[in-house]
Amino acid sequence: MAHENRKKSLLKKHNLQGVNKPKKTPGHKTKSHMVLAEVGHKLKLIRFGQQGVTGAGKNPKSKKDKARRKSYYARHNAQDKNPSKLSARYWSHKVKW
Repeated sequence: MAHENRKKSLLKKHNLQGVNKPKKTPGHKTKSHMVLAEVGHKLKLIRFGQQGVTGAGKNPKSKKDKARRKSYYARHNAQDKNPSKLSARYWSHKVKW
């Protein structure tokens, strides 16, 4: 019961639609998105993405965007190939890149 109460209060406090649903945060000074991530009974509010910077997208067209995407994945995929849903890296890959 405490888990459900905490989840509801966090959703309401941060004006989120639901768990595992990212939201843009244009008013935040450094991070562009946030999400209330849930795995089992673990909840974590995650802020991710650099404010004002867009990813190259799923299918980059220009040579510059292809190079940006390649560099991004070279930097962020070095540790492990399957990040946890409770990590900013997971959400950044899913939403921005």
